[in-house]
Amino acid sequence: MNIILLGAPGAGKGTQAEKICEYLGIPTISTGNIIRAALKSGTEMGLKAKAYTESGALVPDEIVIGIIKERLAEDDCKRGFILDGFPRTIPQAEALDKMGVQIDKVIDIEVPDEKIIGRMSGRRVCGNCGASYHLEYKRPKVDGLCDLCAGALVQRKDDHPDTVKARLEVYHKETEPLKDFYSKQGKLAIVEGQEEVSETTALVFKEIGE
Repeated sequence: MNIILLGAPGAGKGTQAEKICEYLGIPTISTGNIIRAALKSGTEMGLKAKAYTESGALVPDEIVIGIIKERLAEDDCKRGFILDGFPRTIPQAEALDKMGVQIDKVIDIEVPDEKIIGRMSGRRVCGNCGASYHLEYKRPKVDGLCDLCAGALVQRKDDHPDTVKARLEVYHKETEPLKDFYSKQGKLAIVEGQEEVSETTALVFKEIGE
């Protein structure tokens, strides 16, 4: 089964990709990871991308899509794959269709913005060992200190409420229109994100028929 996972930053999309990957035995294709792999392996598309990354420019859609097509042609994708983080825009989705990449199901994990902001802004990371905590869901034994190494806990810039809000605005403007795009193709399934990860996973598996 070929699946696209949609969802705003902080909606738990990555976790669900891992769950589907484990259960169905199909790979998760993350745009950032495959671009880095293409750069390292020196494929034709990877070399084209390198010119942009070295200059600090965004890699154009046609090169990103070419890299994805190369990745999807590998043996481990024959039984299916999960696209996580791509497509992000309507033009990318249209380009995927034009390349003949068949998508069976598009699962959109929906979590209200205010919950996402609460989840992400509550995260704290140990500046020393990298262990993660949450002010509500996974509190350290001593406020502000890591349980493992007693290092100071910090809030990452990406988790600051203003940063999260900005990322959500970009998602709603650029990526959310994909819901309508795939709904018209009869491929969209909407899953309401639950407080418990396992409950969300059960709903996702129900939509993919497992």
